[in-house]
Amino acid sequence: MTTTPKGAALPLLELDLLRSFIAIAETGSFSTAATQVHRTPSAISMQIKRLEELLGYRLLTREPRRASVTAEGEALLGFARRMLNLNEQALSRFYHPELSGSVRLGTSDDVGTRILPTVLSSFARSYPGVQVDVVMARSKDMSEQIRQGELDLALVTSGSHAPSGEVVHTEQLVWAECAGGQAATLRPLPLSLAGTGCVWREAALAALDRAGVAYRIAYVSEHCAGQQAAMEADLAVAPFPRSLVRKPLKIVDNAAGLPSLTSYQIVLERSSNGSPLVDALHSFVIQSLANL
Repeated sequence: MTTTPKGAALPLLELDLLRSFIAIAETGSFSTAATQVHRTPSAISMQIKRLEELLGYRLLTREPRRASVTAEGEALLGFARRMLNLNEQALSRFYHPELSGSVRLGTSDDVGTRILPTVLSSFARSYPGVQVDVVMARSKDMSEQIRQGELDLALVTSGSHAPSGEVVHTEQLVWAECAGGQAATLRPLPLSLAGTGCVWREAALAALDRAGVAYRIAYVSEHCAGQQAAMEADLAVAPFPRSLVRKPLKIVDNAAGLPSLTSYQIVLERSSNGSPLVDALHSFVIQSLANL
């Protein structure tokens, strides 16, 4: 425990140290957190050392594969998040113009559940007067809505075709199944997929056809939750982004003999509307996905 002389001013907590601490606490990994805050693992390790020396408490427990937060770290975590939020609000008051109105954002199901909450939360703090109307739909439908001017921005998925917008994220597709299940060993292979036109579906079927693996489409759902339900019941396997594979799901082992899948891209498409509202949300989306 650190003490200060009577009457002496308390030291100041540096926001950069707190940002790195939050990233480690949320990811459980120094290397992943380093990527998020654009530093090297050794640099954020030194930052945490400085923070622990400043406070006089151990904040993280370092294990071979994971870093976990101590009781003192949990106490700091709440303060750290509030301090960074307050800093963002203060800067927004002077850096961002006062905007009001509405902007229309389209997103696919997986992006809406994984990424959108962070984007909307940060955007609302900076632009409280702006209403974001969110539409969840299939990528090919949203692309048409962009062309018709019915959406201002849209996050769509793209595979082997040349993207029509700005690529903001690339991720590997993997085969997913229920942990302890048997679906991946069945032939024909039972699949849980989205409808025709889905990039994940196209990648999976093309890979199976090339490898000569017999399959049948057992379940079709346009929503990730529907596809996951079939997997959790051990009724099918599905092509999923690696980051979406969480318990009770797991990545299918190589022993199952399934072919490797390609990566896919998340593309930000934009209408011809060049309003400041669209510009502001466009910047927030790009920044949020760059930190994934």
